[in-house]
Amino acid sequence: MKRAIPLAMLALFSAGLLAGCNTVSGAGKDMQKAGEKVEDKAHDCSDGRC
Repeated sequence: MKRAIPLAMLALFSAGLLAGCNTVSGAGKDMQKAGEKVEDKAHDCSDGRC
């Protein structure tokens, strides 16, 4: 029983860490898409006629 509690805590910590990585990865992809949109708009407005 003494070993079960630390193993359960390790499993919960690992699951939370993996879920966090997926969240950060998704947020990074969202930020990249937003940056691409800004770049596209800046390129379109480079001639001064937006």
